Amino acid sequence: MLDGELDALFAPFTRQPRILVAVSGGPDSSALLFLAARWRARRSEGPELFAATVDHGLRPESGMEATAVAALAAQLGIPHAVLLWTGRKPERGIQEAAREARYALLGAQARSLGAPALALAHTLDDQAETVLFRMARGSGLSGLRGMQAERAREGLTLLRPLLDVPKSRLVATLEAAGIAYARDPSNLDTRFARPRLRAMAPGLTREGLDARRLARLATRLARADAALEAATDTAAGDLSLGTRGTVTLDLPGFAALPDEIALRLLGRVIGAVGTEGPVELAKLEAFLEVLRAAMAPPAAPFRRTLAGAVVSLAGFQLHVSPAPPRGMGGRIASNSSDKKAAILGKWGPRS
Repeated sequence: MLDGELDALFAPFTRQPRILVAVSGGPDSSALLFLAARWRARRSEGPELFAATVDHGLRPESGMEATAVAALAAQLGIPHAVLLWTGRKPERGIQEAAREARYALLGAQARSLGAPALALAHTLDDQAETVLFRMARGSGLSGLRGMQAERAREGLTLLRPLLDVPKSRLVATLEAAGIAYARDPSNLDTRFARPRLRAMAPGLTREGLDARRLARLATRLARADAALEAATDTAAGDLSLGTRGTVTLDLPGFAALPDEIALRLLGRVIGAVGTEGPVELAKLEAFLEVLRAAMAPPAAPFRRTLAGAVVSLAGFQLHVSPAPPRGMGGRIASNSSDKKAAILGKWGPRS
């Protein structure tokens, strides 16, 4: 890649004092480490770069692959650490569990280094797979916008500088530089959903549905999602009548909202007030349909529970309050100021 391309790719890095680069040893993350080191070496100042490899202990070769990454990092002059996923591994959902463990280990390492940002090597191909994966699982707009080049997660900024770069170009970059990389056989294991989608890619490309077009769809949906979130912000500010213990919304105003805005606002409120976290989108859609029917004149009595929140109608108001705790494991939502911040923020249904 040309120096100008590297400057454009890594421009978001300049806003961070320290960055931890996640490197599995595969072609994408090895290329990320190589290109980031090359970019940083040209600069007189900028972020300190660190690298880390999570050894999941799921394959006999994983230890050797982590050692190979350590050697590459040493060659590039970047401090490196191997992070071990220890303990009992689940028999089912192993990829999801490994992903969560990976983020937890990398997050802890970043915080220990004083690095507020974590760089990940997701590519254009990964973005296309993500859109297909979420589409197959019935995601809404927020899910179909795919991965973001920069976003917050548990106090860290996740950076994905290669999100517009095809995997093939990264492989070519490594081969031109004479850098070896690992090949994870699980990426071809059709017991898992993503490898099955990957196997479909050639056929989809022949029909015109290639990675670039799927990524463009994600970009357009992200733009639409941002506009809908802004409209939901406005609705939250206009309709909120109070948040002391129970969130109260103006019922006529809520009834007049377009379905998508009403859905998002209701999801935010339930997510903020309820005791069971964000609401699944399909459940929220079905709930809104029943609520709409109850609001239609003549209004019918309505009191139902969803995700640990009680939704009820009284006069010209819609009330959402925490459901009574179930046994000792229940908990009550935080104070009213916290709820207000959550409702006016970006809380909403799981997509």
